[in-house]
Amino acid sequence: MFFLQMSGFPGSGKSTLARKIALQTGAVVIDHDVIKSALLEGIANNELDLNLAGKISYQIDWALVESNLAHGKSVILDSPCLYEIMIEKGTQLAEKYGAMYKYVECFLDDFHEINHRLKSRKKMISQISEVNSEDTFQQVLSSSKKPENLPVYRVKTNVPLESYLQGVLNYIAE
Repeated sequence: MFFLQMSGFPGSGKSTLARKIALQTGAVVIDHDVIKSALLEGIANNELDLNLAGKISYQIDWALVESNLAHGKSVILDSPCLYEIMIEKGTQLAEKYGAMYKYVECFLDDFHEINHRLKSRKKMISQISEVNSEDTFQQVLSSSKKPENLPVYRVKTNVPLESYLQGVLNYIAE
């Protein structure tokens, strides 16, 4: 059993990779965007502040992660992983339920390609549709949180998924 935290800028390929890993391993995917979008769509007249929706959806994410781990399921948390608390909660839950903790960062530092992906994907209400500032993009890229004393697997997602999928699966199996 494993707990995999995905990380990466929106549009970097986290969800695509998470779904492929789930198909290969039978893991459950907890997609932060799906949960946050459901909250936003469920509240009439957009009365829920985006920041509050984010906080609530992270609480739901973690409850679902824990529930699935408690039932012996491998879990993939599909989220950008921008906060230190994400690493702390992830490692604690993995330890609590005897799951191998894994961390995969989807890395794409091409501002124009990220914007192309963001504009061309089917967008959920919680997702951004473009990045207006290359400086902001670079700041967010550099602020991604990573576990300090555990192996991190970084994939450069500017190449076809098939070229790195097996490496990710091997890392998860280690």
